[in-house]
Amino acid sequence: MKIALATCGNLPEWEQDDRSLHRALETAQITFDLIPWDAAGVRWSDYAACLIRTTWDYMERRDEFTAWIQEVSEKTQVLNPPEVLVWNTHKSYLRALEKEGVPIAPTEWLPQGQTARISNLMRDRGWSRGFLKPQVGATARETLRFNRDTVGAAQAHVERVLQTESLMLQPYLQSVEAEGEISLLFFDETLSHAVRKVPVEGDYRVQDDFGASDFAIEPPPSTLDIAQHALVTSRRLLGISEKLLYGRADFLRMDDGRYVINELELVEPSLFFRHSESAPHRLVDALRARL
Repeated sequence: MKIALATCGNLPEWEQDDRSLHRALETAQITFDLIPWDAAGVRWSDYAACLIRTTWDYMERRDEFTAWIQEVSEKTQVLNPPEVLVWNTHKSYLRALEKEGVPIAPTEWLPQGQTARISNLMRDRGWSRGFLKPQVGATARETLRFNRDTVGAAQAHVERVLQTESLMLQPYLQSVEAEGEISLLFFDETLSHAVRKVPVEGDYRVQDDFGASDFAIEPPPSTLDIAQHALVTSRRLLGISEKLLYGRADFLRMDDGRYVINELELVEPSLFFRHSESAPHRLVDALRARL
């Protein structure tokens, strides 16, 4: 049995977290090829499945990426399902989940090509600090935190970015600096493990790229309930009956102590295998059941 692991052509050399997944696949006698998703001349039909892993360069090429997903899904099994992948590449999925009772941070949705007065929105919401991020993005691309003194820079940021893409405006949650972000990892919608990601002092970016640290934790009970609700709701909204193969739910804590989903990563999340020796084998077992 042979599968494809979709990656990107410019994967950072420091990214080694999936090595334990590769070993677990070998132990299960599943052969695999690491293939950049945009590689030319690939016979995807030669593979029993295509597992999306480190396709971390699609954010500025979303249309091309989603077209590729649809094309490959006609030739082999794509995991997660293509409907999920396409839906999850745009953060408007959070808006859909919120309508179904999944708690997210308060958000102003700023459409591409329109204008927005950030000072007015901040005043109307009663926010003293704000945070901007693209509706298609990852690794803190085009994000900006600001306060009343720097709202002019935020306005300039919005005017530039809205020319080519949509944005989200949220209150800046101070807890991210001290407590970081909590991530729950799921295989077959069953909790595998959880980690806390903490940025360097004074920063808000919780990614390895910016020197953040991470460690295993026991997740707060409320986050588990919210994450499982979000996974089930995602499938229901898309009309999918089979449980999702993998997923990562990221949480931030509001000022009032409540946890809200910051992201529900169903496309190419880092799965933090380094914090759970058995996690790669759990993913491989779930994968084998689908093959």
